[in-house]
Amino acid sequence: MAEGQLDTVQTEEARIEIEVVTSISQIAPAEWDACACPEAGDGGRPEDPFTTHRFLKALEDSGSVGPGTGWHPQYLVARQRGAILAVAPLYAKTHSQGEYIFDHNWAHAYDRAGGRYYPKLQIAVPFTPATGRRLLVRPEAGQTGMAALVQGAVELVARNRLSSVHVTFCTEAEALAGAEMGLMHRVTQQFHWENRGYADFDAFLADLSSRKRKNIRKERATAQGFGGEIRHYAGDAIRPEHWDAFWRFYQDTGARKWGTPYLTRAFFDRAQETLRDDMLLVLAERDGRPVAGALNFIGRKRLYGRYWGCIEDHPCLHFELCYYQAIDHAIAQGLATVEAGAQGAHKLARGYLPVATNSLHWIADPGLRGAVAKYLRAERDAVEEEIEVLTEYGPFRRVTTEET
Repeated sequence: MAEGQLDTVQTEEARIEIEVVTSISQIAPAEWDACACPEAGDGGRPEDPFTTHRFLKALEDSGSVGPGTGWHPQYLVARQRGAILAVAPLYAKTHSQGEYIFDHNWAHAYDRAGGRYYPKLQIAVPFTPATGRRLLVRPEAGQTGMAALVQGAVELVARNRLSSVHVTFCTEAEALAGAEMGLMHRVTQQFHWENRGYADFDAFLADLSSRKRKNIRKERATAQGFGGEIRHYAGDAIRPEHWDAFWRFYQDTGARKWGTPYLTRAFFDRAQETLRDDMLLVLAERDGRPVAGALNFIGRKRLYGRYWGCIEDHPCLHFELCYYQAIDHAIAQGLATVEAGAQGAHKLARGYLPVATNSLHWIADPGLRGAVAKYLRAERDAVEEEIEVLTEYGPFRRVTTEET
């Protein structure tokens, strides 16, 4: 797929030209971020750091995406009268790894029917199952810019005879708007922790049933008895030796879960240069040596748990570093939510409740499109029912009539 300009997308207001660029370095950081995180114009944090210029560039510069990875940047840029109106982190994909919205069965079915599913197009943040805006539009552009990006992506599929385009972990508002434009809406689920104005961790525990409260206290005591100390590092406090240790953790987890780690070692060096204020590194240290760690990214109102690993096994230390320390930090910093990553029903007992996540899909072949649409309707009903059931069986105590 070559870099170049697509046909002009016509709108009622003015002509919008859609361009494809193969490196985010071709777009000025200020121009990209004016679309990706206009809220950060006040000097504060973006809603999340994952679609910022600095995050996506770190992926590119480190070789985590690009040649040999199956993630080939094809960023969409919408211009109106020469000015950038909207952008999207678009990738040509030769596999379905690192997405966390699973379509392997769609690919297998299409291949068995004589089609070719790959390459496909993916509007996403690589390796990042965190909800956020994916159709990045300047506030004044609104639906016009969003529609231009969708039209541009669909036209890329047609021009290059590709199978499909997917917009994963988009916002609910984007999902509903995309469905109005003819894309298929998919609903999946994750487990998030919500801050109900807790003063401290004990206040959170007081919201739980007695049994769950006792279990969490027991787990925390067990974890914190591993024989060392748990420390938080952020910004300039994160040192190269911390990344050396965390790289060992990340490699171990990656090798056990998916065979080959998605991120390169260079990503963490680049992140230290440009993303250090967006990260919280939680390390368990024994005799001055890190033995386990969890990496979080910090948003405007949310903490995003991303990676965990260890070189020593200690009971409950995973729960402590990934879930309870994240809650501690969110309460201390007044953050509203902790997103603890994809999947994991075991999070329910630790105060993380199920929430719906959204994605959009457009498939060129009408036969496959019809079959997937039917599947998505049934899946959506099942997910909504499961969320309702799991929430009912969550760890929070029931409020009696007398208490109200």
